[in-house]
Amino acid sequence: MSSFTLIPKRGLMPASMPAPISALSSATLALLLALAGCADMSGVRPLQAKSIEAATLGLSASVPTETLAPQWWQALGDSQLDQLMNTALASNPNLKLAQTRLTKAQAALGLANSATLPQLTGSLDVARQRYTANGMIPPPLAGTVWSSGTLQLNAGWELDFFGKYQAALDAAIGSAKALEADTQAAHNLLASQITRTYLHWARLNDQQRVAERSLAQREESLKLVRERFNAGLDTKLELRQSEGGLPEARQQIEALQEQMTLARQALAAMAGSPALAQTMKAPSLAALKPLSSPASLPANLLGLRPDVAAARWRVEAAGKDVVNAKAQFYPNINLVAFAGLSSIGLDRLFRSKSEQMGIAPAVRLPIFDGGRLRANLSAKKADLDAAIESYNATVIEAVHETTDQLASIQSIQRQRAEQRQAQASAESAYDIALQRYKAGLTPYLNVLATETNVLAQRRQAIDLSLREQDTQVALVKALGGGAQVPAAEASVASR
Repeated sequence: MSSFTLIPKRGLMPASMPAPISALSSATLALLLALAGCADMSGVRPLQAKSIEAATLGLSASVPTETLAPQWWQALGDSQLDQLMNTALASNPNLKLAQTRLTKAQAALGLANSATLPQLTGSLDVARQRYTANGMIPPPLAGTVWSSGTLQLNAGWELDFFGKYQAALDAAIGSAKALEADTQAAHNLLASQITRTYLHWARLNDQQRVAERSLAQREESLKLVRERFNAGLDTKLELRQSEGGLPEARQQIEALQEQMTLARQALAAMAGSPALAQTMKAPSLAALKPLSSPASLPANLLGLRPDVAAARWRVEAAGKDVVNAKAQFYPNINLVAFAGLSSIGLDRLFRSKSEQMGIAPAVRLPIFDGGRLRANLSAKKADLDAAIESYNATVIEAVHETTDQLASIQSIQRQRAEQRQAQASAESAYDIALQRYKAGLTPYLNVLATETNVLAQRRQAIDLSLREQDTQVALVKALGGGAQVPAAEASVASR
């Protein structure tokens, strides 16, 4: 890239210098107006992508009357879960890592903003030097050793006439907002993972109670069969069948206890405090309150998802990068000024006539760059296309995820209604079979068969209860988990 610089000849001028500055400013302005037309963006690829429209998503246009609370898990009414979540949000390493990335991005905003502001630096230079007798320095300095010093203030300001630095700042703001949304997404993911693991632990605890009840039933049945066997009313077949059920029931209890231990330790690890695994008590699904869920999915509620907000902010940041790339085609205007003291001989540094000052406005314009700027602009537009398509994919996946959860919740509610009827029938059949067996009217195989059906229904009831609450938590996560992230309003039509 070739460039030229306009710098006035430095010399002695009066302090005010009104006429030269006025003439220079007028000349600079005229030159800028002429050079602004030199930007050549021909051959740059146009934008290909277009943001998806809400109307094509099939979502409800209604506005929800309620929004998710940031601490939505408190609606479950479990104080142990609340304490666990507070510990996790304060101590989880992955969440702290996301916060660190956000802090770094926010610090980068200061760097981007500094480019738009005037700069002021101070300098003090002291040197002791022997001046050559055969050079350009005339006597009496030639061939002698002198000390020299300069004490000076330097001011500079690159005027952002074409918005290059403002666009870079806006892009940095968009990136920081995207990372802020990513942090909220990490928060949302952690909260949902902990809650779902907690629900899974509660399910295991409830299943263990069913298994323990099953063991107690089989012990009672074995006692009854032994009594009947000793009385000659049952054969050894019924006795062996009854005895075989005890090891199976104990094995199920042991397997459930293993899974409960793993779930408890997983929760402690997610909380960033493994010691919690020794103090937490197993919850019960029946003691947890259900979460409320919307009957439909309004489009603006979907916009609360932090990953959607992050994708939209990345579109905004990529669009500002395109603006910045366009501004590279236009001139850079720098204003530089200095004022201070300079002398040969340090004893003269603060004497009269040691003052020096000057201004140095400069204009730089790319003329021949081998297509570098056009290639850079094309690349930034490709990045914007990619950001838009990534946003579209995120929105489509968000709609898919949330509508799936809504459909599952509605189906599970219908399944639970049918299961309750099936369990009531199984419980009644078991009572009848046991009474008939005690009366000697039916073999013990009938009792075992009906008992197996009762236990299966009880387990299914627990599993459906878990599925319903787990799906509600998944829906809360899909709707953003109460994240408070401002949405970006990116417009790419004119870029």
